[in-house]
Amino acid sequence: MAYRRDSYRKDSYTRADSYRDGRIYDDEEYGGYPGHADQVSNNRKYSDFGNKDDFYDPRGTSTQSYSFPDAVAKFIIHLYQSINNRDVSEIENLYEIRFPQLTRDYFKEEKWPQDITHLVDDPLFTTLYRELYFRHIYATMSNSLTFSDRCNSYSNYCELFNMILTSPEPIDLTLTNQWLWEIIDEFVYQFQSFSQFRRSPRLNAEESQYFKEHTYIWSVLSVLNVLYSLIEKSNINQQLRAYFNGENAETVAGDFGKSPLYKMLGYFSLIALLRVHSMLGDYHLAVKVLENIDLHKNTMYCNVPACQITTYYYVGFAYVMMRRYADAIRTYTNALLYIQRMRQMFQAKSYQNDQVNKQTDQMYTMLAICLVLHPQSIDESINSVLQDRKYADKISKMQQGDMKEFENCFTFACPKFLSPVPPAIDASPDPSQEPLQIQKSIFMEEVAQQIYLPTIRSFLKLYTTMPVSKLAAFMELDHNTLMECLLCFKHKMHNIVWSKGVSSLDGDFMAGSEVDFYIDKDMVHIADTKVGRRYGDYFIRHIHLMDELHRALKGLKF
Repeated sequence: MAYRRDSYRKDSYTRADSYRDGRIYDDEEYGGYPGHADQVSNNRKYSDFGNKDDFYDPRGTSTQSYSFPDAVAKFIIHLYQSINNRDVSEIENLYEIRFPQLTRDYFKEEKWPQDITHLVDDPLFTTLYRELYFRHIYATMSNSLTFSDRCNSYSNYCELFNMILTSPEPIDLTLTNQWLWEIIDEFVYQFQSFSQFRRSPRLNAEESQYFKEHTYIWSVLSVLNVLYSLIEKSNINQQLRAYFNGENAETVAGDFGKSPLYKMLGYFSLIALLRVHSMLGDYHLAVKVLENIDLHKNTMYCNVPACQITTYYYVGFAYVMMRRYADAIRTYTNALLYIQRMRQMFQAKSYQNDQVNKQTDQMYTMLAICLVLHPQSIDESINSVLQDRKYADKISKMQQGDMKEFENCFTFACPKFLSPVPPAIDASPDPSQEPLQIQKSIFMEEVAQQIYLPTIRSFLKLYTTMPVSKLAAFMELDHNTLMECLLCFKHKMHNIVWSKGVSSLDGDFMAGSEVDFYIDKDMVHIADTKVGRRYGDYFIRHIHLMDELHRALKGLKF
């Protein structure tokens, strides 16, 4: 039985005339894409992002016929009807609970059916379903992921974004924020996966030739094109500025920005740009794209925990690479406290558990690095986790100047770096030019400059005045080298720290060390600037915990 939705007729989605020669963008309009959405001309047309005819099929076949369980067919039809009826609660149930359940029951080791046109003949829904189909392959069958799967998934994303961006008016589609976030998040993940895949010599001759003829597939420019286009279409930056200034955001939203679909896709695209620019190594631009998002308080625009965690992780990492350790520590601490509060919800959604657990470990590891390089007081509950043997051993080794431990921690906790200009498909890989090696060498150079600082700090804490020669003897350094280290100490302990303003790039230079000193002739004079521990926060937090425990016990029936 076929279900059709009259408002989504196939002829509503004819491709734009700007599509030329199978390319994903128009050279004249996208030749030098600007670094910020506000710089894009409002007169620019959205060129087509792809073509159904670009689907790669080495066997020369198009669609396949599937026979699958009745429960799966009912799920597909029910999901289509719920989207058609804008039943958000039922969409949420089917997407977040029923789909993972059916995957475990029927498709744990095989693919979902790709062709569902005999059940639902709706081009938009079919494209949405295929996005789930390819996402399942990436998530559970990555070892058997083929070049064909990667190309066809890209073409499917092109179809989906064409429908959304080339429509003359907002399309009639209601999805949950969680689903919209995971569409954008998966789009960036598959771009990252393909960028790493193309650096490995795993393509056969036919696949190499196909890729040479279709170089736009999963290119950096095409991905940025989509994200910036969604941002511009939704007017999300204008809405965020109005929201921050206490104005009515709908006055600047426009017809598309008033649609929850476009508004949330625009917001999530900002977070995706943060991720993409971080993976490309442009940390200043990564944080700048969020200049209209106030990260220091909750906003009405995002209630998706995975999005919040991703935002904190990449902003924190960008701060580390910009040597803004105090801001990185604050960002990671806020994220980890947020995860502690939301842990029960993540455990209820098992499909999010692995990702959240990995990012949590990465943030604790990066926080440990920051605290070694820039010691300061943090929340007691976070500090207690760092005292666990898993992190305490790493911190101890790094404090002792173990460069290998710094390198291992950075390699584990950093994002998957990408090159903005990947090598030719048939070029021999150069290990020294691997994006990870480049970023790691930059970080390790910074660490090497500070390798003596923890030892100097530990000696300065023991004295109020100290001869330079005595400190040099303790450090086993000559006078000139010690003076360089002391100057380095002064320099590295002064960082830009955010204090106010919506932009996370704002800030003032502040001294962050718990000990300060000055040198008068041959004497080092030390001043202890350590702030006493605030015990009030500790007691208040435990009072709240006891209060919650008391209410829970009163509610129990014996």
